[in-house]
Amino acid sequence: MASCVSGLGFIFITLFIIIINQFSLSFAYTNTHLLRRIAADKRLLLTNEEHWLNQTLDHFSPYDHRQFQQRYYEFLDYFRSPDGPIFLKICGEAACHGISKDYISVLAKKFGAAIVAPEHRYYGKSSPFKSHTTKNLRYLSSKQALFDLAVFRQYYQESLNRKLNRSNVENPWFVFGGSYAGALSAWFRLKFPHLTCGSLASSGVVLAVYNFTDFDRQVGVSAGPECKAILQEVTHLVEERLESNEKELKSAFNAAELKIDGDFLYLLADAGAIAVRTLYLITFQYGNPDKLCSPLVEAKKTGQDLVDAYASYVKDYYLGTFGAKVETYNQEHLKATSAGEASSDRLWWFQVCSEVAYFQVAPANDSIRSSKIDTKYHLDLCKNVFGDGVYPEVDSTNLYYGGTKIAGSKIVFANGSQDPWRHASKQTSSPGMPSYLISCHNCGHCSDLSGCPQAPPNPEGDSRKCSNPEAVNKVRQQITEHMDLWLSECQDAGRGWSSV
Repeated sequence: MASCVSGLGFIFITLFIIIINQFSLSFAYTNTHLLRRIAADKRLLLTNEEHWLNQTLDHFSPYDHRQFQQRYYEFLDYFRSPDGPIFLKICGEAACHGISKDYISVLAKKFGAAIVAPEHRYYGKSSPFKSHTTKNLRYLSSKQALFDLAVFRQYYQESLNRKLNRSNVENPWFVFGGSYAGALSAWFRLKFPHLTCGSLASSGVVLAVYNFTDFDRQVGVSAGPECKAILQEVTHLVEERLESNEKELKSAFNAAELKIDGDFLYLLADAGAIAVRTLYLITFQYGNPDKLCSPLVEAKKTGQDLVDAYASYVKDYYLGTFGAKVETYNQEHLKATSAGEASSDRLWWFQVCSEVAYFQVAPANDSIRSSKIDTKYHLDLCKNVFGDGVYPEVDSTNLYYGGTKIAGSKIVFANGSQDPWRHASKQTSSPGMPSYLISCHNCGHCSDLSGCPQAPPNPEGDSRKCSNPEAVNKVRQQITEHMDLWLSECQDAGRGWSSV
């Protein structure tokens, strides 16, 4: 769902991620270009020193013993040696450049915890193959990624024991993730309850959705009636001009390379609502609604051309300040099979097309995005990019994990009120799994970990820019109380994990 990450449009870019890439969302979510910006700013990173382990390629085959190098990071400055907790911060659907300085770092100080963050298989420098052909992507799935986390967890605990000259000792572990990585966090506790004391699923998109119409509906709610009506008018005008002067229209958005109209319309929809894997919901999903609505409302009042006003926003903010790239929406770009950090777009779309869908289609009525962004568009994209036979097994995914009926324990879910991805998360509390909604004007994807707005990032997840800091801080206090209880229960049991 993030990274927050990452990074759940061109579906969520990881998760805002480095947080959702350690939280990359993804599914939510996490923007590749934004992540590079984070990596270059040492103030936003606790560490970027790389470590490596040999990871199993196929955890489900008794015959295939191939391995690949998986990158990870560790931060020990706050660690209360030797028995302090270990925070496993999951990197999501983008390259992982280090451990970000978000609210998890505040929690690590409080609990005297070490922070470790393994990179998701295939992404960044952790690819098993030099070429990401469809055939080579068959080991890219959430199920394989969860086993990677279990293997990493055991590897790191044993290596720590060796450093401390001890054996058969278990530190208390706690798992964090945002967006898609938030779903992984919840699923890890579900599938491996003996390996962690609990999990935080920040904007955790645990429900695979075939036609995700609630995404567009939430954008409309977050925009408000006036801005929503203007966005709908923009979409109508764009559709008309595509018919009459396609070349000039696309050039006005610096998007002439997008030959497929659906790709172009997806760019425009994402720019106002979300952005995928290399983009992200920069306005409503990440708590910046006024960046878009204010200039459009002003343009409407003064009689300016609304398409021109929207084009200015897309070029100046979405492609400019935010750093999104038009090529992310180009299906020819998604066909590129070279491994490396630029391959995140293709990798996430493979997970979308094979496992979770999250097809952000236009609702039948009252849609903001173009009706041409429909199920057929998504299925055609999957076939065009990956070939025949790649299809999202949504029912199987929800059967395996439980969707919003996940039967886990000691999992905290937290969502922002303005985040469209919350409709793929667990929003109702159940025994052992509290769920909290953070309500404020700019509370979006992974607000509990990243503060407001979620892009650009706030050091230590500063909540002071949230329209209602008290709402954010209250949920953070509740999360802390659950963590304190569950970690104490692990320690009282004389072990680093709890299965109850």
